[in-house]
Amino acid sequence: MNYLLYGKENYLIENEIKNIINKLDIEEINISKYDLEENTIKEILEDANTISLFSNNKLIIVDNAFIFSRIQKKIDDLNLLEEYLKTKNENTNIIFINKNENIDSVKKIVKLIKEKGVVKEFNPLKNINSTVEKMFDNYKIDYATINALINKVGNDLELIYSEVEKLKLYKFTEKEITIKDIEDVVSENINVDIFKFVDDIINKNKKSAIKTYRELLKLKEEPIKIIALLASKFRLMYQASKLIKKGYTEDSISEILKVHKYPVHLAIISGYKYNPTILLKYLKDLAELDICIKTGEKNKELALELFILSL
Repeated sequence: MNYLLYGKENYLIENEIKNIINKLDIEEINISKYDLEENTIKEILEDANTISLFSNNKLIIVDNAFIFSRIQKKIDDLNLLEEYLKTKNENTNIIFINKNENIDSVKKIVKLIKEKGVVKEFNPLKNINSTVEKMFDNYKIDYATINALINKVGNDLELIYSEVEKLKLYKFTEKEITIKDIEDVVSENINVDIFKFVDDIINKNKKSAIKTYRELLKLKEEPIKIIALLASKFRLMYQASKLIKKGYTEDSISEILKVHKYPVHLAIISGYKYNPTILLKYLKDLAELDICIKTGEKNKELALELFILSL
């Protein structure tokens, strides 16, 4: 069977992959993973048509399957994949993963997989309470407490899942989660203007950048997480500016980078202001800072503040 899983909710996609593996009863040794940004369709199909040495049933997982999106990019051997989808390989199952909000329903390849395979959408839920409740397994938790968790973390299921795992470990003996546990254990999601923070750092507006940084610390945000967020924004600005120069549209960049259109739009606007060399320098500096904190060479709270002051 061939599957196309698409949408912005990575947690739900990963959960569905686990369900498929369990349903097909496929062992890890019979699972191959590819990425269409790095591997060719020809490589994937060669594997799909090769009999496994260990079992008659195998699974191929293909990440970044942008071929199902509305994107103008030359794809080699797409016709071979179209022919493959028309046939039924009893021994090979393929899961295509497209982490975009939508797929292009008018494309021939999309019509084929809808006709011959299984297509499932995993976008943000209107009511996520029941999904979050299932994450707690056999732990006791009421809806008021679930709402308190969502209000503190936001609607990102991946972030919620990481906090749920933390709570389950914290209350491993009691097996009951309360609102007080949410207040004591859960990290509040960052809600400051991170692009302004980036601008302040690049423009050497140290006073404003330090003020924002201290606000983040008050929200009990980990410096490592802040460094990672800064690095992701610098990287997005760098990648978006490079792709814009190559003639890609905002929509295409959003699909290529697997990022929502709005942050891509902001990254492009911000990217125009800065030399790509400067963005790469800051990425390198932040990577070195991350290593120094993790190896204990520098105090985590002071390290980023000193970095900002040294600009």
